[in-house]
Formats: sequence, C-alpha cells, structure tokens
Amino acid sequence: MNALTVLASGGEEFKAPGPELFDFPPLFDGGPEWLTKPLVFSVVGALVVCVFCWSAFAKPKLVPRGIQNVGEYGYVFVRDQIGRPFLGKDTERWMPLLMSLFFLIWTWNIFSVVPVIQFPIASHIAFPIVLAVSVYFLKVYLGIKNQGPVKYFTNLIPKGLPKPIYILLVPIEYLSTFILAPFTHAVRLFANMFAGHMILAFFSLVGFWFIFEKPTALGFGVGIIGVIMTCVMTAFEMFIQFLQAFLFTMLAAMYIQSGLHADH
Repeated sequence: MNALTVLASGGEEFKAPGPELFDFPPLFDGGPEWLTKPLVFSVVGALVVCVFCWSAFAKPKLVPRGIQNVGEYGYVFVRDQIGRPFLGKDTERWMPLLMSLFFLIWTWNIFSVVPVIQFPIASHIAFPIVLAVSVYFLKVYLGIKNQGPVKYFTNLIPKGLPKPIYILLVPIEYLSTFILAPFTHAVRLFANMFAGHMILAFFSLVGFWFIFEKPTALGFGVGIIGVIMTCVMTAFEMFIQFLQAFLFTMLAAMYIQSGLHADH
C-alpha cells in the first residue's frame, strides 16, 4: 500500500492525518493554554443557540413566520420525539433543558462542516463529559428529592428475586447506573464525532494531496476518489451529527425520568 501511494504521488509518501488534528495551541503566543479554538467556538455555539431561541420565541406571533416557524418545528420535534416518550406529563417542564441540549450539541457537531471552523466541538472529550456529568448529577438530585435518599438507591434494585442473586446483582446495578451510564453517555458522542472528523480529514487530504499538492497522472484518479468520498462522507457525517444530538438528548430525558420516578 505504501509503495502504491509513493508511486501515485511521484515519489513522496502520503501521510494520513492522525490525532494531532485535535491538538490546538493557545490562540495567541503567551496566551493561557485553555484559550483554544475548540473553547472559543464552544462559546460561539452556545451564543448561536441563545440567539436562535431568543429570535424564535421572545415575541411569538399567532401565525408563526421565519425564524419562529423554524423554532416551533424544532420544539415540536424535541417534544414529540424525545420528551413525551420518556417524560410524559412532565415533558413541558423539562423542554427548556432538552431543547438547549439538542440544539447545542447539534450546533457543536455541525461546526465540523462549517468553513473556517471545520471542527466538531464534541470531538474533545471534555465537552461531552461536562454535559453528561451535569445530567448525571441532575438525575441523582431528582431521585433523592422525589423518592427519598434511601428509597432512591433501593428502588434501583428489582424486588422479589432470590437473595443470593442480590450478591451479584447489587454491585452490577450500581456500577451500571452510577459509573457506566454517564461514561457511555459522554463517550458515545465523543467517539462518533472523533471518528467522523478523522474520516473526513483523511479523504479531504487524499483529494488535496493527489490533485493539488503532488499531482501525477496515476495519482489524479486517486485524488478524484478522495474528493467523491469526501462529499459522500460529509453527507453521511451530517446525518450522524444530527443523530448523536438526538441520542444524547434522548438519554438525558430517560435519565431525568428515572430520577423523577422509580425504575422498579
């Protein structure tokens, strides 16, 4: 494979992009290490969502038009597809949180295909972790508040099973609920955005390298394939970006419901 790429590029080896894509220096020399491109655009994404929601819902009209129409479509989608299936009569109470989560994550993900930015914020593990841990603490708080500090933890365990089973079941249930659930909640979003960005970067670089950087008769066809695959994978990645925002918010609604009402 290496021999083919060297031949196609006229004697120079093509180097695929790696994890260095996710290493960002401070925005300016001497600046704080935390002030990086992902942090800045995470704030930009939050401001975009705030402006969108304010424009859509601050002064609603009886007959929605423009941005209000878009906002109401988004509200109905989150309410009917995420809120009501899990929260039922409690849906309206939690819609501000669910709407904010869905549109914030979706906006962060879309940044991957926005010119100049071209980076999915959620591909930095810190951002999904903050969101997942926030939902986790909210879940525990609601569970203790609504079910009581003792009943909340005992309600996690199914009743009526033979006592020896509880020796194995209790630690597994608590490990799954308090460790694995928030961990997978964050990692699912992070891993999909990380992998998707790597794939897009790879095919984009293939197209650029073999068509513009090191053009050869043999490499031109490889470059064309890279461009085609970039377009195809961009469309697919945009679907994944939406899907991951949907799944993260859906799990958040499920966890909130488990705090409001006992699972067993």
